[in-house]
Amino acid sequence: MDLTQYVTTVENWPKEGISFKDITTIMDNGPAFKYAVDKIVEFAKEVGADIIVGPEARGFIIGCPVAYALEIGFAPVRKEGKLPREVVRVEYGLEYGQDVLTMHKDAMKPGQKVLIVDDLLATGGTVDATIQLIEKLGGVVAGCAFIIELKELNGRDKIGNYPVKTLIEY
Repeated sequence: MDLTQYVTTVENWPKEGISFKDITTIMDNGPAFKYAVDKIVEFAKEVGADIIVGPEARGFIIGCPVAYALEIGFAPVRKEGKLPREVVRVEYGLEYGQDVLTMHKDAMKPGQKVLIVDDLLATGGTVDATIQLIEKLGGVVAGCAFIIELKELNGRDKIGNYPVKTLIEY
């Protein structure tokens, strides 16, 4: 299936000069969304994932059905102040300033193989911070999976040598 036909490009959003790739038109098409999730499930099996981790918010939307299909757990990565129990945190750089991502301290067991799932790989800042959180908790990053990769933004540079699966490249 050619998933590019289900991606809607929105010009000048969220700001002038950006061509935003909207995946909600994949998600609202049952067969396209199932195909995307199934492809990531296949990759999760290849890398031997024990748990899925997804950054908010689209990482939840894609990661949860992957975890469900595999009958394994899902751990959310959230912005600071959104998780109710004790957390680990990582500060990371944005284009203009800093942000913080957190995970519950008990989100995984040391040594568990983790697949990070998100909608988009752009500059790699979010996935890099997610990798740091997983490693702080003793998890082993088995790979990273994305629906879309914006290749010109070189996000893979921040991922390093972890296996990466992308379904669409721009």
